[in-house]
Amino acid sequence: MGVRTEHVQPGNIGATLEGLAGTIRGRRDADPQQSYTARLLAGEEDSLLKKVVEEAGEVVMACKDDDHEHIRYEAGDLIYHLLVVLERYGVGLDELAGELDARMH
Repeated sequence: MGVRTEHVQPGNIGATLEGLAGTIRGRRDADPQQSYTARLLAGEEDSLLKKVVEEAGEVVMACKDDDHEHIRYEAGDLIYHLLVVLERYGVGLDELAGELDARMH
């Protein structure tokens, strides 16, 4: 587990996800030596996919510990890595939103 984030304030999830997705998209052309995100986007497929599995497991363990701050922290890691996966495979947030919207009807 990394260092827990201090002074977390409520935010707007839509704006946050769109901003993060845009940052990730912008790292596509960054130097992989300088950017962790660029390394994930350009590196070995299995490395990125293993990170998603690892982070999902850490969310589960935080839930088992019933540790609210740890759950939030690990969920942030999972969502970040999932957004990198979506960018790598060309699935946009609008497409994901459409998928989720279709399931609500």
